Order: sequence, then C-alpha cells, then structure tokens
Amino acid sequence: MPALEAVLTCDPDYVILGMSSETFWMASRIAPVAEKLERIAKRGVAMGSDACRAALRAYGKNVKRLGVVTPYMPVGDKQVVRFFTECGYEVVNLLGFKCRSPTAIAAVSRAELRDAINRVNRGKVDAIVQVGTNLACAEVAATAEFWLDKPVLAINTATYWYALRQYGIKDKIPGWGSLLSEY
Repeated sequence: MPALEAVLTCDPDYVILGMSSETFWMASRIAPVAEKLERIAKRGVAMGSDACRAALRAYGKNVKRLGVVTPYMPVGDKQVVRFFTECGYEVVNLLGFKCRSPTAIAAVSRAELRDAINRVNRGKVDAIVQVGTNLACAEVAATAEFWLDKPVLAINTATYWYALRQYGIKDKIPGWGSLLSEY
C-alpha cells in the first residue's frame, strides 16, 4: 500500500502492479484485494493474476491444460498451481527456476526461458503461461507462439494487455504475440 500511495503522487490514469507472486498467493482473496487497491487508487489497477485469468479466457474454452514457467521456489509454485486450478485450469507441467532473489530472476537468459517453455509443452498442453514479472519473457513468448502454434503468455504482456483493455484502449499491437495483436 505505501508503494501504491507513493506512485499516486504522479497522478497516473491507470496503475499496473509490477509484481506477481503476491497476487497468486492472495488468489482466494483477490477480488477484495483488487477492490481495496482500486478504492485507494481511485482508478483502475491491473494485477498479474487477474491479467492471466482474463488472457486465458480470451483464448476461449479450448484452453484447459497449461504448462507454466515460474521463477519461484516450490512454495510459490504451489500457490500458482492453486490459483490456476481455482480458475478451472489443469496445470499439466510446471518448471520453477527456484531463483533466490529478484536479481537472480532478472538474470534468467532467453535461452533458459526458451528451454523452459519447451519443457512444459509436453502432454497435450493447450497454452503456456510464464509468471514472475522480473522474468524477461515477452519476446521469447511471442516467438514461441509462432513455433508452437499455441498461446504462450508472458505475464508482463498479459498485464499490459489487460490494463489497456480495462482502460478502454482496444488497439491491436503486432509483434508481441497473439494476445496483443488479436484480442
């Protein structure tokens, strides 16, 4: 809350939270948390968990089985699985990098992300979701969609898409995956 209050001094039109693990941990309480944040902010607030849920719904009812890539330790991975399960999805495969710090998350390479996406794409996976806002996966995910021919969602791309759509901006943006270019 103190960070939100500090950023509000800039009077933004909309707030995007650049954190994801906490939003997955609060999954069962997410609506009250989102409502509280918007009440304090007096404007829209986008969170990664809400964005992932909305993005997966945009792809339709054929998306049921997920491969998930995280930077988290097993305790965080468990919360991510719980969140997606509560949303009605089956997490078929999960790869957690077990990063020990935010800077370690940021140090995960494009090649490691590519390999992780390929590893979770086993067993009739309908879509792949990458969580953890400090993983730089937007470009890798957009490229992976091309070679896998299925949705590959990077949480930062999904959160940006969600914020735009919630704010009423419907522009299509090519080059960052099907979510931004088609939905």
